[in-house]
Amino acid sequence: MSVRKDPLASFLVTSYSKYPSVSIVIPTYNEVDNIDAIINCFLASNYPNLLEIVVVDGQSTDGTSERVKQLAHEYPVVKIIENPQRIQSAALNIGLKACAGDIFVRADAHCDYAPDYIEQCVLALRESKALNVGGCQRFVARTPFQAAIALASRSWLGSGGAKYRDPNYSGYADTVYLGCFKRQALLEVTLSTQEVFDTTQVTNQDAELNQRLLDQSPQAIYVSSKIEVWYYPRKTWRSLWNQYFKYGRGRYLTTIKHPERSQIRGKLPFLFVSTMILLLVYDLFFSPVNLYIKEICILGVLLAFVESLRVNLKLKDNFVAEIWRGNPQKPPSFLSRWFYCSIVILTMPLAHFSGYGYQVFKTRILNNKSW
Repeated sequence: MSVRKDPLASFLVTSYSKYPSVSIVIPTYNEVDNIDAIINCFLASNYPNLLEIVVVDGQSTDGTSERVKQLAHEYPVVKIIENPQRIQSAALNIGLKACAGDIFVRADAHCDYAPDYIEQCVLALRESKALNVGGCQRFVARTPFQAAIALASRSWLGSGGAKYRDPNYSGYADTVYLGCFKRQALLEVTLSTQEVFDTTQVTNQDAELNQRLLDQSPQAIYVSSKIEVWYYPRKTWRSLWNQYFKYGRGRYLTTIKHPERSQIRGKLPFLFVSTMILLLVYDLFFSPVNLYIKEICILGVLLAFVESLRVNLKLKDNFVAEIWRGNPQKPPSFLSRWFYCSIVILTMPLAHFSGYGYQVFKTRILNNKSW
């Protein structure tokens, strides 16, 4: 691979006696439609010390494994490993043990990456002195429901105010999307199970790992606006519900594991929804006076529709340019975007609340653990 002749490449040349070697690890399951584009994107990178692209496949049934093997035969840097546990945290552990790069880049098969993604990650690691860096999670869409999720992510109600959702933010944070790590830093936070990524986490294993990295340094996590990655969200309402249900479960498990770093953002959906349910029950059956909780709940639903309208109006002229990557001749109508975005804004906290509550019940009651 040739070294790119631009200011970034020149800076890297003068900043390192040698380029740090990079290993990219991609967990997959049934990604035959996406895997070519992801691998080819990284193969086209001008970074001169890309050591390997490791695909850790969770026993796909759609031909993903076979396709990666074909690419591996053609490009020696491409490798494939089987993940019998079929969960993402296990895939990342397998990939970490198998790779040898100075830098460990975690990639997702549901994303598009900028041509200089690797270079910007390496540059951010050097400049920030952080242990893990990443860019903003920019949402894009090929289907109407994906578009609704992408629009909802532009609202505080849909993003929760997370720093890694702000495309203009550069600075230290508590967690980051995906992640580019100093490999040695990962090995220094190995769990008692000799694993780095916690396989007991239903999801949220990235945020849990970042809590351990923050124990090493308060400036361990850095978000760079120059690291560009575009994420394709879930395609159906049911898959979105399942995703946020798992997020809720994972958030609770992380909270009890790292109570000293517990964030109100992760607890807010559970606290708010459970409070409203308790007040509604009290208002209906026990309160001697009308507390108007039913009316407040209705206003909450209306607020979601109003917020959806605000976001859609704000992005009305830029929707196709910034979000839509489907058929350019058939973008979803403004009305459908508004309606489905409203449903997404309502779904996210309710599913998160349900998952969080389920995990509280399972951990504290079914497992008989004390509060």
